[in-house]
Amino acid sequence: MRTNISFLLLSLMMILLFMSGIANASYTVTHLNTTVILNKSTTAHVNEVLTVYVNNYSIKQYNTDRVALNLSLSQWQSLIGPMLVQHIINVNSGVQNFKFLPGPISPSSNGGYAKLYMSYDVENVTTYKRIAPKVINYVFNDKVFNFGNSLNGDYLYPNTTLNIIVPKGVSIVSIYPLPDSPTSGFSSDYKNVTEFSWFDQEPLSKFKFSYDVNENLQYEIGLFINSLYVHFAYVIYIIILLIIVIIVGFLLRRHNKK
Repeated sequence: MRTNISFLLLSLMMILLFMSGIANASYTVTHLNTTVILNKSTTAHVNEVLTVYVNNYSIKQYNTDRVALNLSLSQWQSLIGPMLVQHIINVNSGVQNFKFLPGPISPSSNGGYAKLYMSYDVENVTTYKRIAPKVINYVFNDKVFNFGNSLNGDYLYPNTTLNIIVPKGVSIVSIYPLPDSPTSGFSSDYKNVTEFSWFDQEPLSKFKFSYDVNENLQYEIGLFINSLYVHFAYVIYIIILLIIVIIVGFLLRRHNKK
């Protein structure tokens, strides 16, 4: 009986020590980098990197948490804080193919820096409509933003970078606010530019971003072939099967004649 009580007390002390370590862990978010890679559909792939400062007293706890297989994202959020969320999200469909990876610590004075990586896919990041026989216009859906919010609307957090990458060959129609990078304005129409970046505390309440995709002949041929394949796949399979049957029948007749 005494042995069982001692064992229970020891277990309780270990749990309390473990929880104390988590409570005392100190992580400070120093930078957020969000990259939105737009597809020629309405979906996007998102990569996010959250840089955190870990003090000397918390390095051991961070390394323990990093290799823990049963530590969920919500538990990591309770450790890091509200910055550890998906910042591009569709409230109706959520995210798909979510991956989370806490990186190793790079030592510095009185602690170190670690990067927390998130990647996922989001639907309906853009809307589109055909404005000419070979031109499709895409418009970014600013409702997917999940950054800071104030009475004046959404805005980027301090020490935050938002990157939007468009497919090659698109024509930029409108951007507001103007990106911090590249610095070239509409005098060059952002020709051959595929990545646009906005930095710290940029207001997003009136965000506008649209571009045109010109369907070239190769793209149209690809769509046509794909359409033929989808609509006539079964017919193609039947034709191939008939050819095989004819060949087998021909070979059997030759064999029987011998």
